[in-house]
Amino acid sequence: MALPQFLPSPPASSSLTPKHHLIPNYITPNNSLSPNPRSISFTPSPIPKRRHRKPSPLLRRCSSSSSKNAAAAVEELPLFPLPLVLFPGAILPLQIFEYRYRIMMHTLLHTDLRFGVVYSDATTGTADVGCVGEIVKHERLVDDRFFLICKGQERFRVTKLVRTKPYLVADVTWLEDRPGTGDDVEALASEVEVYMKDVMRLSNRLNGKKEKEKEVGDLRRNLYPTPFSFFVGSTFEGAPREQQALLELEDTAVRLKREKETLRNTLNYLTAASAVKDVFPSP
Repeated sequence: MALPQFLPSPPASSSLTPKHHLIPNYITPNNSLSPNPRSISFTPSPIPKRRHRKPSPLLRRCSSSSSKNAAAAVEELPLFPLPLVLFPGAILPLQIFEYRYRIMMHTLLHTDLRFGVVYSDATTGTADVGCVGEIVKHERLVDDRFFLICKGQERFRVTKLVRTKPYLVADVTWLEDRPGTGDDVEALASEVEVYMKDVMRLSNRLNGKKEKEKEVGDLRRNLYPTPFSFFVGSTFEGAPREQQALLELEDTAVRLKREKETLRNTLNYLTAASAVKDVFPSP
């Protein structure tokens, strides 16, 4: 489904300032293996809880004694820097061909199946906050390349690099959104969904496409506000710095407010574009 460019809202507390429009991408979940390393879809499911892991050379759990309030443990996690942002619940196809990451995959396939996806680009470097990708399907080719289907799990913050060769391994702590007022967050989520539907309908009209009610009927799909906010962020494809800013927020209400402002700006832009098209119709 082709959708318009999104106009980002002014940055909140993040230092990641978007420099271009947001290009959303609504993709239905696809269970087939795909060599496209930047295709992201979303599986509507509650944010998964961390499960018990079997011991492995890469993943070890230890108590954090640096702070009296450190309730979460520190865990060692292999990292995969990519020029994209993975959100909890999102589906990410990957092609693994670089030698060091082939080594990493060989290890993961015999141990935990989980690694950290962190956004990285030449300007901002590698982000400190990322999302765990769990391998749910894989195919190994004869030349030792891998096609993977990964699903986004919990978010983490890098606290210390453990090693850099042959690939990055870091100590991480887990991130969870702060609980907010239920009614307020629910109302925000409903408003965001309404804006998304309006944007999609107006976009279809501008592109001369017949509206398909099933495409805009139930965008939320019974998701709670937090996973819904991650779903919305995953559609802002084309502006990874804005997506990274959304991923780093630890408050569902703040994330939804930022997304609401982005959608409102986009709707205003599309409304103006529609008015111009009505006055100056294409021949």
